[in-house]
Amino acid sequence: MFDTFTADTAHVNGTDIAYVTGGDGPPVLLLHGFPQTHAMWAHVAPALAQTCTVVCADLRGYGASGKPVGTEHYSFREMGRDMAALMAHLGHDRFDLVGHDRGARTAHRMALDHADAISSVTLMDIIPTQMLLDELTTKVARAYYHWFFLAQPAPLPETLIGHDPDQYFQSCLGGWGDSGLAGFDHVQLDAYRAAWRDPDTIRGMCSDYRAAIDHDLALDRADLHRQVTCPALVLYGADGPMARAYDVPGTWAGRLADMRAQAIPGGHFMVDTNPDETLAALQGFLAR
Repeated sequence: MFDTFTADTAHVNGTDIAYVTGGDGPPVLLLHGFPQTHAMWAHVAPALAQTCTVVCADLRGYGASGKPVGTEHYSFREMGRDMAALMAHLGHDRFDLVGHDRGARTAHRMALDHADAISSVTLMDIIPTQMLLDELTTKVARAYYHWFFLAQPAPLPETLIGHDPDQYFQSCLGGWGDSGLAGFDHVQLDAYRAAWRDPDTIRGMCSDYRAAIDHDLALDRADLHRQVTCPALVLYGADGPMARAYDVPGTWAGRLADMRAQAIPGGHFMVDTNPDETLAALQGFLAR
């Protein structure tokens, strides 16, 4: 999938972070979401690498990255420290940052905690974590029930998911899209399946969602007075659950000082199912 990229692992911030990198030019870091890996960028990263140095990393708990034990290790702050340390390790002191889903939540935290390192931030198909949890609606609770299922004490969700990981995680991919699994590349799907069949990955993903409630919510409440000051792009699936429930750009208007926004045809997983329009939006923003 990343034929011209180099794959490696770096030990940073106390854990191993797996990544691929390729291209030449201004550095850009791409972060995936749940329940995926860096493979989600397979149809976007090579094109960006024509003008940029592209790094695609697996978040801790996901893919081939480390999976420490303990919910306290999975806050978006901790994930952000991983990625800031990875980019410094690779010699990139300042870089553009792109995240989807959990990667976007990590990116938002990084834009607050590591502002000097972030040239721009792109947040894909999320609303602020604090808003989603503190102002939860019935409609969103039904669509995003997994936030609360995965956050249940171990080993309940791990045991239930472990009975048939493919069935559970494919229901997530198909349920938040606009065309089931039909729009997904089968090679990327195979990469996701290989990752989520690992019991440690299931545990890591559950720990991520537990940390959102146990740690990230308090951090975000404490930072409600702060704005991200770098240029920001908000992309969202025009037919996804977030767009159906919210004015997505409106949820970010007071939190991003220099914001642009664009809807991409498709559902939550528009990077997988509509990579061409996603890429065009990214290229236009990064070339600013």
